[in-house]
Parts: sequence; C-alpha cells; structure tokens
Amino acid sequence: MQNAVLEWAGRELTIETGRLAKQAPGSALVRYGDTMVLATATYSKREIDRDFLPLFVEYREKFYAAGKIPGGFFKREGRPQTKEVLSSRLIDRPVRPLLPEHMRNEVQVVVNVLSADGENDSDTLGIIGASTALMLSGVPFDGPIGAVRIGLVEGELLVNPTFDQLEASTLNLVVAGTDEAVVMTEGGALELSEDDMQRALDLAHSEIRKVVAAQKELISRCEVTRFDVPPKTYPEGLEERVHSMVIDRIKEAILPGSKDDRYATMDALKEETREALAEEFPECEGAIGDVIKAIEKHEMRSRILDEGVRSDGRGLDDVRPITCETSVLPRTHGSAVFTRGQTQALAVTTLGSSSDEQKIDALEGETWKSYMLHYNFPPFSVGEVRPIRGPGRREIGHGALAERSIQPVIPTEDVFPYTIRIVSDILESNGSSSMATVCAGSLALMDAGAPIKSAVAGVAMGLVKEGDRYAVLTDILGVEDHLGDMDFKLAGTKNGITAFQLDSKIGAIPTQLLSEALAKAKAARLHILGEMDRALSTHREQLSVYAPKIVMIRIPTEKIGEIIGPGGRVIRKLQEETDTKLDVDDEGIVKISGQSQEGVDRARETIELMTKEPEIGEVFEGAVKSITDFGAFIEFLPNRDGLVHISELEYHRVQKVEDVLKMGEIVKVKVIGIDDNGKVRLSRRALMPKPEGWVEERRPDRGSRGPRRDGRPRGRPGGRSGGRSDSKSTDRARRK
Repeated sequence: MQNAVLEWAGRELTIETGRLAKQAPGSALVRYGDTMVLATATYSKREIDRDFLPLFVEYREKFYAAGKIPGGFFKREGRPQTKEVLSSRLIDRPVRPLLPEHMRNEVQVVVNVLSADGENDSDTLGIIGASTALMLSGVPFDGPIGAVRIGLVEGELLVNPTFDQLEASTLNLVVAGTDEAVVMTEGGALELSEDDMQRALDLAHSEIRKVVAAQKELISRCEVTRFDVPPKTYPEGLEERVHSMVIDRIKEAILPGSKDDRYATMDALKEETREALAEEFPECEGAIGDVIKAIEKHEMRSRILDEGVRSDGRGLDDVRPITCETSVLPRTHGSAVFTRGQTQALAVTTLGSSSDEQKIDALEGETWKSYMLHYNFPPFSVGEVRPIRGPGRREIGHGALAERSIQPVIPTEDVFPYTIRIVSDILESNGSSSMATVCAGSLALMDAGAPIKSAVAGVAMGLVKEGDRYAVLTDILGVEDHLGDMDFKLAGTKNGITAFQLDSKIGAIPTQLLSEALAKAKAARLHILGEMDRALSTHREQLSVYAPKIVMIRIPTEKIGEIIGPGGRVIRKLQEETDTKLDVDDEGIVKISGQSQEGVDRARETIELMTKEPEIGEVFEGAVKSITDFGAFIEFLPNRDGLVHISELEYHRVQKVEDVLKMGEIVKVKVIGIDDNGKVRLSRRALMPKPEGWVEERRPDRGSRGPRRDGRPRGRPGGRSGGRSDSKSTDRARRK
C-alpha cells in the first residue's frame, strides 16, 4: 500500500492505492476531510471497431456514504441522478483529451462516493482519483491532472470552499489541468468580471500543481507497466493517392457555404474515392474516410490561420446573424425563438405554484428546486434519424449549463413566488445550441413577465492552434467545434459572467489564450444582448392570462393550525370554495395560487380575516350563531365569535334577545372590549344614533362593584363586608 498526503487549504488530502479494489489495473482511494471516493480504471486488451475513443466514465453516490437509506419503493440506488450524470461528465471532459485520439481499447473509469461529510464536495476528488487510477493502470494517459474548486466571498478567493461557504460565494469554479496548463473549467458566478475570472483561473492552476506533484510522488513509488497504442498506419501510397484525388474538391467544399451543402459534398467525395480505389486498396474504406477527414481538417485550419477566413466566410471575431421573436406560442406563459446562423432554439417558460417544485434527494440532504431548465436535442435538428428516448448525458449537461447561466437573474421568492420551468427545444443546430438556449430562455422568461434583473446571453469561443500560431474564434460553428482545439462557452449579462464551460481537444491550454478568449467573448456577449434588446428590452408588465395567479402572505405561526384545521378540513374547504391551491410552511408563509384572480383574492381575504386580531373600536359584520338569555354570539370573523350582551342590543331595555335578533341574521357590530383570554365583547347599539336626552348609566366593573344603588354597602347583613372565604380564613386563624 502506498499513499501521498498533502496539506491543502487547511485540510488534509490523502491519495492511497493498494488497499482496496486490487484486481482493477488501477485504483485510488482519495480522502479530503471525511469525504472519500474510490476510483478505478480498467481497459480491454483488444481494440474494437469504433470511429471514436471508447471511454466510459461512471460516477456513483452511495446513500450509505451519508448514513441515509434511499427513498422510493426499492430502497436501493437506481439510475444515476442529475448530480451523478453531471459529475461523470466533469470527470470525462479533462480525461478524454489526454488519452490517445486513435486509441480503440475500451477504457472505463468508475468513481464511487464511499463517505460524505456534508462539507466537502466529492466531484473534484473524483477527478483526482480518476487521474491517479489511470496513471497506475498502464493506460497511455498523458497525466496526471489535478482539480480544485474556487469560491469568491467578499472579494477574497477561497480554495475548496465548503458547502456552507459556497452559499455565500459569488463564484463556484471547478478547474482541472496538468502542471503546465488548464484542461477544463466548469462553473457559475454572480456577474463576475473578466479580471476576477482570470484571477481565479491563475489561483486554481497554482493549486492544481500541488495535487499533480502529490500524484507524481505516489506513482513514482509504484511499479507501472504502460502498454503502447501504436499510431494509425495506412497501406503504402494510400495517403498520397487520396490526397491527389480530393485536395482540389476539398478546398472548394470548405469555401463559404451552407452546412448541408458541405456535408453533402464531403459524403459524395468519400463515396467516389472509395469506389475509385476499391481495387487498388481493397478493404480500406475506413482508412480512406480517415485520410479525407484529416485533409479537410488541415485545409480548414490552414485557411483560418493563413487568411483569417472561416468556413462560412466570417472573420475571426464575427457573430453570425441573429433574429429574435417573442410571444410565438399563443397559450403558453412565455415563449421565444432565438436564431443565430443555423442554430435555432425555441424556449418556453411555464409558471407554477410551490406544489410544482422539484424535490432533490441527495447525499447533502433533501432540497427543493423552484427554478429548472430542461434542454432537448431532437434528431431532426441536425437532419438525422434516430429513436427518441429519455434525455442523454449531453442533454442533461447542456441543460445544466444553461440553467446555471440564467440562475443569477432569477427573482427571489418574496418578489416572484412562482416555480419556474424553462424548456428549450433545439429546432436547428450548427454550433453552440446550449448558448442559444441561454438567449432564448432569457427572452422567454421576460415574455412571461418574470421580473428578472437583466437579460442573459451566451457565446461559444473556439481555438485553432498549430505550434506557436493560433487563432481564437468567436461564435463557433459545429465544424469548428469538431475540427478545432477548444470549446469555451461563456454566458452573462451586461455586468458580468454568470456561467462558463471549457472543453479542450488538445489537452492543456495556456492561460494567455483563455484571457484573450474572455475579452473577445465579452464583446460578443454585449453585441448579442443588443440584438436581444431589440426584440424585448425588459420583462412584460403583466403575466399571461393563462398563468396562475399567486399571492403570498405571512400569518402568525400560532395561527397555522387554525388555517389548516383538524385533519386539514378547514384548508380543504377553503380551497374548494375559492378554487385555489394553498401552501403553508412552518414559518407562516401562505402561498395562494389559482387560475382566477377573483378566487385568489377571496382566499387571501378569508385567511387575513381568519388570522386577524380584532382591536377595540373596529367594526365588523357577522352572523348570529347562537342566542342565550343574556345575549347573542356573533361570528364577526371566520371561526371567531364575540358576545353582544342583551344590554348592548338597543338603547332601550330589551326583554328577550329574540325580539331583536334571529339566528343566522347578519348584523353589524363594534368591538368594545377584549379580556386577557381573548374573549371579545361586541355592541350593536354602539353603532346606532343615541336617543335624544340619553344619559349613559355608569356600569361599575364586576371586580369592584361598589355600593348598592340605595347607598348601602355590599356584603352580609350586620355590616360585615368580607366574603365567605375571608370569614373562613378568620375562623381558621382563631382555631390556630
């Protein structure tokens, strides 16, 4: 067993191997605080017939890690949850570019969370563990890599902030890289400046170097035998023959034109070349396709570096033409179509009540989401035919990025007490559909009337690098993403960055290139926001007539039981009578939602009356609920009675209450007294005009009743004024 220990940001990071999962070619147990992950790396001995690197990354969270039993019927972990899918992608993205592109041996990395302390996230530990396991497995991995999370609290950058610190942080940045440069970034921010972003990246890379050094120390003490993946070879003369046959047509195909025309030309060229060379080079269909692809890639990149012209004729910093439409769907709460070049996103906003919130059962505990964004990428958007199943990893990842981009401008619950769901359907795709989703989603939110602080736009930046020569590309096309070296997505408002995601195709990317990309992305973002403002510059003043009406009021916590009633009878009855939905939390916040504004207003007024504390002098209308010899009880507030004494019915003497009031009669009364127990005394006559010459008779309080009307003192005959209890106490004293 070997381990490496690093004091890191005030906590101890331990990387260990040789104790667990020893049959895996590579395994590593990583611990930070009391959070532990086990990462394993395995590979197949044989190559498989694929046209891509077959890397499979699985990240799983065990509920026992947090001392919890899974919910649901089966009581065991099932299909990966969203957090697990996103963490799998987070590990895959920095690992993939450091494996040989031509490798066709299946490689699988499995990361299991074994212990969760509720303070330290396990996703960055998964990257560190995957790197160590791959280095120990013998796979030709160009690592090791490290990973770190950076926060920003009150202007101070934090290394590996805890969950509590992240709550107060305006930045949540995950960076992975080698000891030379950055390979991957992911995260969100509250309108972060480009300078602060660069500062965070520099700090992250300096911390990554420490983790890489610890891994190298551990690996140096282990015996590792690496297997080689020989470079791809072709039959002698094949590359030259293919090059001579296709070079002129490829140069013509990459001239400015539509995506469909270019794809059609390249497909036809591959087929013609295969047929022409079938006898000379039999069974080389795949090799011929690979050579043509390599020539296309070289010619496209050379044209960008030599001439500064891209495949659609744009310059390096140009953004494709943009059109924006809002209110495109008549019955939805908010909708927008955002089109940029050949990328088009339809976004629809739906508003709901708190009952529509999503429950998240994670290792850190149960939480509720009142804002969510879902991204769909149907096959017709790229002219393909394939089955439509549930959302894949790519759709979940793109949706999470777009959701994170808009999150900082979502209004708080006290301002806008709605559950918000945005759905983005990609109708056409040729580069950066996730950033088109950000733009369309922002417009759809404003179209729905959500009072967001600012519009949000996103753009994808690319890179072509050959040796020391490079070009940073703004608003990349699909082919520039596929044949380029970087996909750096940045979203934000006019004030700063809200989300970012960097994927490298060439491994480490120098920080000066990222700095240039940040500056160019800001200029592009401001341009896009200007185009969006032309369609809709601020949110609608009124919500859609089809959106639910929601109001939120606060009641005293001791009144919650009165609103709910025994077994929920009161709240159910109120919901039925007003056709509304009521949600009451433990702090006394009541959310009232319904399709009718009238019903919502009625429910609110009823609740306000039910929880109201009457004050002396207030006037109410109520129904007579019961009649006694000494007066009548009036329900002047919902479920709240008060007594009108018989003497308070009229100015003249009333013999029987029934002479004045009847059961169920509505009567107007005034509050004239409230005792310490909350009992309310009401008066009917106090609201009547006084008869002429009326003199109010003084009515002494019963606690000190005073002398009789004839002047004689109250008490027993013989002048003794004490009560029975006084007499008895005196007798007892005498006996003692």
